[in-house]
Amino acid sequence: QVQLVESGGGLVQTGGSLRLSCAASGRTFGTYNVGWFRQVPGKEREFVAAISWSGGSTYYADSVKGRFTISRDNAKSTVYLQMNSLEPEDTAVYYCAVKRSGSYYFQDAYAYWGQGTQVTVSS
Repeated sequence: QVQLVESGGGLVQTGGSLRLSCAASGRTFGTYNVGWFRQVPGKEREFVAAISWSGGSTYYADSVKGRFTISRDNAKSTVYLQMNSLEPEDTAVYYCAVKRSGSYYFQDAYAYWGQGTQVTVSS
């Protein structure tokens, strides 16, 4: 069983930055491929970014490319999402998840989810 805890969300103005953290339990964190998703009430959860177990491969939604950066520190069992140039459209609950199998871009590929952290961007 993998437990994930997100943190770092909050309220920020348009153009501001936040860094989200996803801390994981388990000694085998370094073998996990991890993704970030976000969800707005009434909408489907959408893919934001993902990173391979080694950190050697990263994936981004078109809407965040050039603004968000995903990274990881396996020694700390933590994955980060640095979010810059935030826009009101980025307002959502952000979730991290561990991928089990399948495409990085689809939530069905992910087996374990955190509880989420709220990000609110004011205009």
